[in-house]
Amino acid sequence: MGARIQDVQNGFLYGEADKLKGCDIHLDYPSVGATENIMLAAVLADGDTYIRNAAKEPEIIDLQNYLVAMGAEVSGAGTNVIRIKGKNTKFNSVEHSVIPDRIVAGTYMVAAAITGGNMVVKNIAPEHISSIISNLRDSGCHINIKKNSLHITSPARPKAIDIIRTLPYPGFPTDMQAQMVSMLSIARGTSIIVETIFENRYKHVDELLRMGANIKLEGRIAVIKGVKKLNGANVTARDLRGGAALILAGLVAEGETVISGTKHIDRGYEDIEGKLSQVGALIKREQ
Repeated sequence: MGARIQDVQNGFLYGEADKLKGCDIHLDYPSVGATENIMLAAVLADGDTYIRNAAKEPEIIDLQNYLVAMGAEVSGAGTNVIRIKGKNTKFNSVEHSVIPDRIVAGTYMVAAAITGGNMVVKNIAPEHISSIISNLRDSGCHINIKKNSLHITSPARPKAIDIIRTLPYPGFPTDMQAQMVSMLSIARGTSIIVETIFENRYKHVDELLRMGANIKLEGRIAVIKGVKKLNGANVTARDLRGGAALILAGLVAEGETVISGTKHIDRGYEDIEGKLSQVGALIKREQ
C-alpha cells in the first residue's frame, strides 16, 4: 500500500507514507487484526484494495457496517474477499452500537457450567456463539436459546469432551480455549484441546496446576484429566483469557483463590466481579 516501515525498536514500529494506495493483498492466514487494520487503512487510500483470505468473524462485518454508515465503500465482509474502494472525502459522523461480545458471553456461560449453575445470559447474538453452545451441550449442559438471550442449566459436574480444536470463525474460538480448559479440569473423564491458532497460548495451565488440575501439554495439545476438586491458591493472570480462566477455576475451587495481574482481565471484561457477584459468586476486588 506504499507504507515504509523504517525501524522496529523496543517494541515500537516506526513507519510513514506519503499516501497509501489501494492494492491486492492475500493474507497467509485469515487474521482478524490484520483484516481490520487493512480495512481501516484502505478506506482513505487511492484506488481499490482487495483483501483475499480475509477473516470472517462477526467483528469484521460489524466494522464494515460502521464504515459504510460513515460513507466508506466496503463490501464482502463475512466472505473470503473484501473489497474497499478508497475515497478522498471526509467521512460522516454516525452513531453505532457495537455487536455483543461473544467471548464475554461464552465466559459467563462457562461460569455456569463449571459451577453446576443455572443462568440467563442476555444481550447476545446466538448465531455468533454456536460453536461454544455446541461444546457446552456436549459437556452435559442444557441450553435454551431465545432471540437475544439464552438460559443455561448445568449438571453438578460437566462431562469430558473428546476433543476441541480452536479454529477461525465459525470454528471454536481460540479466545475461549483457556476458559474451557478450566471447566474440563473438573469434568468427568479425559478431554483433549488442540490449539491451532496461536503458539504459547497455554500460560494459564501452570497456574491451574497449582490449583490441583491434571493437565499435560504436548506442544499445541493439552490433555486434561478431570479431577474431583480444585483447591484455592495464589495465582497470576498472565494474559486476558487466561485470567478469566483463573476466575472461573476460583469459583469452583475449595478455599480462597487470590488472582494477581488483573490488569490483563480488565482489557476484555467490564466489572466481571460485579456481574458474577449478581449470580452468587463470592468474589471481590482488592486494591
